[in-house]
Amino acid sequence: MKALHVLLSVPILLAGCGAIQQMATPAQAPAGVDSEAAAVRPVARPRADAPQSAESFDTTTAAERAAAAAPAPQGALRLGTTVASLGDPTEAGFWLKTPLVDAPAPGRVVATGTGQSARVELRPLAAEPGSGSQISLAAMRLIGAPLTGLPEIEVFRLPGG
Repeated sequence: MKALHVLLSVPILLAGCGAIQQMATPAQAPAGVDSEAAAVRPVARPRADAPQSAESFDTTTAAERAAAAAPAPQGALRLGTTVASLGDPTEAGFWLKTPLVDAPAPGRVVATGTGQSARVELRPLAAEPGSGSQISLAAMRLIGAPLTGLPEIEVFRLPGG
């Protein structure tokens, strides 16, 4: 019985070796065609509807940006300093999600690196204090922070909030 298995296995193994050798040999380009030009290479194509820049994601108007850049009113309460990362770029507006507040409130953020500031809506973030915050794309651009950076920002609650 063992001899029968060996006799039947040999032709199958030999056929498999030929297939492996054929796969290992590179295909030859047709005569007169450069082998580099004949090679198929995948090309990534951007979607026609995909935004290509921060400007295309930032849907705030010039008037909204001017209002957010307006000077802060007197009586703002300093809540602390946090490190912020870019939040969801598809969420429009000027906002900061932070563990420094437990309810939505009007606020202001100041980038310690640039000194630029923006009025924002302070939104609670379910995280431990000191774990960092998330800032909107529009606010990140207004305070002059690099979009891929982790800017340190001072957070203030404005009166009436």
